[in-house]
Amino acid sequence: MTDATALRVRWQDALVAARGGAPGPDPLPYADHLLDRWAEPQRRYHTTGHLAQVLDRVDILAGHAAAPELVRLAVWFHDAVYRPDRTENEERSAALAERALPEAGVSDAATAEVARLVRLTVTHDPAEGDTNGEVLCDADLAILAAAPKEYAAYAAQVREEYGFVPDDTFREGRSAVLRQLLELPRLFRTPHGRAEWEPRARQNLTTELDLLSH
Repeated sequence: MTDATALRVRWQDALVAARGGAPGPDPLPYADHLLDRWAEPQRRYHTTGHLAQVLDRVDILAGHAAAPELVRLAVWFHDAVYRPDRTENEERSAALAERALPEAGVSDAATAEVARLVRLTVTHDPAEGDTNGEVLCDADLAILAAAPKEYAAYAAQVREEYGFVPDDTFREGRSAVLRQLLELPRLFRTPHGRAEWEPRARQNLTTELDLLSH
């Protein structure tokens, strides 16, 4: 099964589950539209590879979520609109979900939850007890806990996406982001994330920040 085929199946499964047995149109055209977005040429990190990885991490954390099928739909939409030179990507991605999901047969309440989760990725700061938000944010940030070689590749891809930004400006902005993350009392909210990802993520962030300062 090709990567695209596997992703289409995962979308179909999540959408059908979110419908809760209600009828709806063929899920696959919606998958294809989203996959086209995730394959846009300006992307280096925020690609279908990132989409698949975040879905994989949601699978690991799914038992913690109140509605894992809605978290999975939020993963599909959370970077569906992605322009590195814009600041409103999350809002536009949430608005896309609000247009597409009712048409695809998802209830208004479920659509609202997906859009809320997408908007939460602006801050990655879910409220205490927001288990859906905790799973989405932990899954999205889990790249921070990658093995050093994979983390270095991620950091390089982020730099490529911001290739239009001068080096000094990028280093300043990226360093501010890393410091902000390191100042958080905890990066991960789920029990698995705290136990398995927190220590390595902090080490990776500290290493990148050190490299940026030299």
